[in-house]
Amino acid sequence: MNDSDPSQVDRRGFLQGGALAAASAVTLNSGSQAAPPPASKTTLARRPLGKTGVNVTLLELGTWRSPGLQRLLRVAYDSGIRTFDTADCYGSEPALARWFQDMPEVRKQIFLVTKDHPQQTPRDLIRQLDVRLGNLGTDYVDLFLIHGIGPAEYGRDSLGWPKSREFKDTIEAIKMSGKARFVGFSCHDALRAEYLQAAADGGFVDAIMLQFTPWLDKGSPLNRAIDACHAKGIGLISMKQVAGHADLDAVAKHIPNLAAKGLSPYQALLQAIWSDERIATACVSMRNTDQIRENTLAAVNFAPLKTAEIHELRDACLAARPTFCADCDGRCAREAGTKAALGDLTRLLTYYEQYGYRSEARRLFSTLPEEARAWSDADLEAARRACPNGLDFATLLPRADRHLA
Repeated sequence: MNDSDPSQVDRRGFLQGGALAAASAVTLNSGSQAAPPPASKTTLARRPLGKTGVNVTLLELGTWRSPGLQRLLRVAYDSGIRTFDTADCYGSEPALARWFQDMPEVRKQIFLVTKDHPQQTPRDLIRQLDVRLGNLGTDYVDLFLIHGIGPAEYGRDSLGWPKSREFKDTIEAIKMSGKARFVGFSCHDALRAEYLQAAADGGFVDAIMLQFTPWLDKGSPLNRAIDACHAKGIGLISMKQVAGHADLDAVAKHIPNLAAKGLSPYQALLQAIWSDERIATACVSMRNTDQIRENTLAAVNFAPLKTAEIHELRDACLAARPTFCADCDGRCAREAGTKAALGDLTRLLTYYEQYGYRSEARRLFSTLPEEARAWSDADLEAARRACPNGLDFATLLPRADRHLA
């Protein structure tokens, strides 16, 4: 990076392009004919990505398979975005490859992030990176991540990967090859505090993309782990910020001064995230030019929100009856006395009901172990009380069974 100057869709795309953006004052229909924002000769404001020595734009475009992706890439670039995200399973690599072929000059001007799923051990990343580079039509990426690290997919041993000798050696080999400048992992698992703390203890991971909320409890294990990573110079990227709000129009009504400040609820959310100086950038899946315009405008006009303003936004979002908890750490299931994955079930319901990805939500539901789907033994009122976002599980879980089973 030059610092001078409809079948399968990813989970991040589901969450970040969804309900909060729908509350925007601008039209967010994917078929919008709104003119793209004018080309920008300057980029958006940047922040250091940990101790990598690289500054990334506050806003990162999360990509996914879409007939209009070529246009979105160009509009995002012209709007000042210089950080772009993809992965092995997003279906967006061919579009990025065509973009680099048509406009080779942009490759050196952007910070390109990709991800993959090691099948056995972190060392699988070395082989997988070659596949990613081939599909992207480039000889290097800026950041390569283990995709969605968590025990469900990678086993309990993966809790030690961020501080393991094998992952450290793998990172060193990849960086020595010149095929990736930096290496890390993404995580939206309930145990992400443990993964982040392991990374801080290991001290060799360059960057982490994590599910994040701007009103994170300061005394929580996750917040302490974020502090530890920040102190070690690990770059932090926010994803899956907030999602699953059934009535985001109510957020704007609950905070009338948003309109007076010229902010939609999602713009306010982004500014709340950027108000946390530990976060380098926010990865957001933007599905049309209106969303790009809205979110880049939030970055251009960013001014840190006061704590009281963030709390007001939190209260309004929680009052909008969320169906997904961005703070989920599994406490709901523990307090409910069940092995059912209550957080996963409500997340998949959000995919189905609010974002229209019905076949994918059902597919992901079918991959859950039977005990993760069996919530009938759960104390749902205890789960609601324990949930940081107060999800109404007694209403949501029967709907999940009805739509997803």
